[in-house]
Amino acid sequence: MSLKGRNFLKLLDYQEEEILHILDLSQKFKDMKKNNIPHRYLEGKNIVLLFEKTSTRTRCAFEVAGLDLGMGVTYLDASSSQMGKKESIEDTAKVLGRMYDGIEYRGYGQNIVEKLAKYAKVPTWNGLTNEYHPTQMIGDLLTIKEHFGYLKGLNLTFVGDGRNNVANSLMVACAKMGINYTCIAPNELYPIESLVDTCNEIASKNDCKIKITSDIKDGVAKSNIIYTDVWVSMGEPEGIWEKRINLLKPYQVNQKMMKMANDNCIFLHCLPSFHDLNTTIGKEIFNKYGISEMEVTDEIFKSEKSLVFNQAENRMPTIKAIMYATMSDEKINE
Repeated sequence: MSLKGRNFLKLLDYQEEEILHILDLSQKFKDMKKNNIPHRYLEGKNIVLLFEKTSTRTRCAFEVAGLDLGMGVTYLDASSSQMGKKESIEDTAKVLGRMYDGIEYRGYGQNIVEKLAKYAKVPTWNGLTNEYHPTQMIGDLLTIKEHFGYLKGLNLTFVGDGRNNVANSLMVACAKMGINYTCIAPNELYPIESLVDTCNEIASKNDCKIKITSDIKDGVAKSNIIYTDVWVSMGEPEGIWEKRINLLKPYQVNQKMMKMANDNCIFLHCLPSFHDLNTTIGKEIFNKYGISEMEVTDEIFKSEKSLVFNQAENRMPTIKAIMYATMSDEKINE
């Protein structure tokens, strides 16, 4: 299977067998890294990372993955580029496409990364937009597959803001891979109906179901995976915190919720997480609203059921696989 020349902008663009191919590559790259086997397969190529939103895992994963593959890596943050300010996205893309062999974008509207891909004419990867977070999904799927040994037929439940980029992408990923997806959220934070309809259509072909509910007990029952994310996403105004806390406080992932799920249920979170007061924002929220743990309790975050750092680790081999698959059609000989 060759994905050479393809962009990686959202999982809706990929078929199940193509996602499985990327997961297979991811495992091979993870094993090679673990066994100190060099894999500078893309030596001589160069990539640029455009970050309009800050990151720890996405940036480090792309940088290390690029360097492991032998590539030159340039990082540009919002203050280091004229894109969208003195130079249009179209013109920026045309320039970068003549200098680099691949482009990563992490920022705002999905339309930006789509436009970059259109005019750069080199593989372009979505490191996060307001609407989707597809590279995170490959890391999540690898983590789930490593733990359970399979994907199809599992039950994944997302709890929180059902409209954010992670929830959107999880719904797509589950529909594509035959995983039953449940979103538990207050009515005000239900996912966009058109995306739910699209995912229902995909799920019907892959023998799985999409469920949207505000009922915690009903939604968590039979869950193999409970997944949550921060209550306020990057780029949203600070003034929304109070309303969001009041809406989502009943949906915190805690011991009571985990006990409603299957005995084998694991906990996932894309990070960063507000599970204690060891962050500046966490302290500010506590001082304003008196809440010391937000989307997940510290007890669950640090429990044996929590695989959040496995997820974080898996960002790197999966991003490595995405870049390799879209930049080369050569097979890996281990």
